Amino acid sequence: MAMASLSFHPPSVTVAGGSATATAGNVFEMGKFTVGPIEEVGSASTCCLNCAGRFAPPKPVVIGHPEEDGEFPVVLLMHGYLLCNTFYRQLIRHIVSHGFIVVAPQLYTVTCQDTGAEIKALAAIGEWLPEGLRHYLPAKVSPNLKKLALAGHSRGGKVAFAFALALNKSTSSTAPKVSAIIGLDPVDGSRPPILTGVSESFDFVSAMPVLVIGSGLGELQRNPLFPPCGPKGVNHEEFFKECRSPAHYMVVKDYGHMDLLDDETRGIRGKGSYCMCKNGESRGPMRSFVGGAVVAFLKAYLEGKEEDLRAIEDGSLSLPVQLQTLQVRL
Repeated sequence: MAMASLSFHPPSVTVAGGSATATAGNVFEMGKFTVGPIEEVGSASTCCLNCAGRFAPPKPVVIGHPEEDGEFPVVLLMHGYLLCNTFYRQLIRHIVSHGFIVVAPQLYTVTCQDTGAEIKALAAIGEWLPEGLRHYLPAKVSPNLKKLALAGHSRGGKVAFAFALALNKSTSSTAPKVSAIIGLDPVDGSRPPILTGVSESFDFVSAMPVLVIGSGLGELQRNPLFPPCGPKGVNHEEFFKECRSPAHYMVVKDYGHMDLLDDETRGIRGKGSYCMCKNGESRGPMRSFVGGAVVAFLKAYLEGKEEDLRAIEDGSLSLPVQLQTLQVRL
């Protein structure tokens, strides 16, 4: 599994940084690519009339892609606990606009504590990608599955990490080859746990690069009725602690666990995303930062374009948020 390596050496200490405004034309704003329709595929309300049934995804998926012709890296984005894949449309648009294809499966409708079924569903999506995905893209838009990244929010982050760890034990010839993994405020609050409490214990294939983004408010209760959405001990801090190099860690001050979702999230689950977790003043700045940081990380490791990630980590690029933690392990 080939991947580019970073040549710079940013500080490996906790620092504060960032400002209130984003610099025009940087990764925190929309990119140069035109974003095609963010389509739902495989749900009860949609179907692919031009595709044979054998190309249907094993789970409903949301697909975002550039309109321009070309071959683009692919990001598999897993939703958080009891959330919908459609709640990430604005984040998906941001990532796609910088030259990526994003596939966001709906891993379950009703779930339990055990994440085993979600990991199996993700494996099935991974096996579907090589033959299935291209049938839902424009004719001259091609997925580059040699540059495949896993990203997951909350419980979806735990599923992404668990799946990446399982690849070490897989003997399947159709198992996807993953080049990078991203945890978006990941939480290991379900069975079976993957956190061990041991530093640098995660054993990914071929020193897979990792980005962990955390929320400063995630470990705080919104009210006595609900526990914190990102409890200390099973949240982003512990995930980064257990990652081996190369690993990048950014914690956003004054924003919460759900602040990377769309501004409008409908239904009971969508309304719950505003009342169950301690949130920041608005979602826009956190979502822009997450989108930009993900793009910078993927450009560095999948395309060898390290400038944006370097600028974030050496403090030379203005951020739409303030960071309370920035650490890099190379």
